[in-house]
Amino acid sequence: MGNRAVITTPERKLGLYLHWNGGRDTVEPLLRYCELKGYRDPAKDDYGWARMCQVMGNFFGGTNSVGIMPYTTDERMDPGDNGIYVVDGWKIVDRIGLYDGFVEQQEYDFDQMLRDFDRSMPEEERLGEFLDSVEVPVGELRIGDEVWMFSHYDDWKAYPIVGFGQPEFNRISVWVEGENGKTEVTYPDLPYVAWMDHDGDFSWNSNNYVHGPMARIKPRG
Repeated sequence: MGNRAVITTPERKLGLYLHWNGGRDTVEPLLRYCELKGYRDPAKDDYGWARMCQVMGNFFGGTNSVGIMPYTTDERMDPGDNGIYVVDGWKIVDRIGLYDGFVEQQEYDFDQMLRDFDRSMPEEERLGEFLDSVEVPVGELRIGDEVWMFSHYDDWKAYPIVGFGQPEFNRISVWVEGENGKTEVTYPDLPYVAWMDHDGDFSWNSNNYVHGPMARIKPRG
């Protein structure tokens, strides 16, 4: 009896066994939560396995319901119920062992599961209000937007945008598609936040700049 599943990676090195909450409506939020926490991908780093087990162990509590074991074969590892999830880059890339007539469970709300995982974590490790953040294109950011930045302390903190530009040194390149489909390097003005200053100047440090095509901000009032 249970709602079982096994999570593994394409390498089939380890298997994470869930006795309960093995439906996709738990596993996908679990993977997303680990990704938002900045945990290493278990398909590439064993630390990722440890952190994913930590999240599920905190969620279940007690001494049962979750286990980890060396992976043998797909046939022997198949627990029934929800089968085996193959994950890579914190995404489900394959499913194994689904029986004829299998219906995907859709009982739990994705965002609510993220919050349930978060509440189960030690208070100092919770994402908290970061889970209320809104994802927007970097090109749509404005002065005053509070952008969530991932720090070298492995946590998220929000800082206001105070300007646009490029650092004086270590300029930040952006690749764009140019004529004839060729890629070209550019150095556009990028938003920077009030994080690490030098005599009140935040434009000097490249770590203050918002990188990538998308950013997470606090909801605008």
